[in-house]
Amino acid sequence: MTSEHPMSAQDALAALMIAVSASDADIRTAELIKINNMINNLPVFADYDTDHLSRLTQMVFDLFEQEDGLEALFGLLRECLPEKLNETAYAMACDVAAADGAIRDNEARMLEEIRYELNIDRLHAAAIERGSRARHMTL
Repeated sequence: MTSEHPMSAQDALAALMIAVSASDADIRTAELIKINNMINNLPVFADYDTDHLSRLTQMVFDLFEQEDGLEALFGLLRECLPEKLNETAYAMACDVAAADGAIRDNEARMLEEIRYELNIDRLHAAAIERGSRARHMTL
């Protein structure tokens, strides 16, 4: 993720999912499994090199330790993520947040920030959120 190796759109999607998981300071196993499953199964990650994940995880943790780290992360997303993937990114973020069966306050605030930063229309966001909620219901 130096200037010779800028983040790819896939890196940006993965970093966003990691950030959502880390947003409540408690990365749960269900969230990690969800991230891993999406990276291994979604078409957008078809040719993704998973060796990037450890560096991305460390980058997200480092950013979260900085005062303006979240804004820096969003800056990277705006720079690296094509606009056509904004709803995809939001859907992935919602799925990670919902993976453990509960969206906590910090995760909800993070999703709100993501929705704003990615300029997701409120109606579209509601549909994406409802889909995530439906996919992660338990008995």
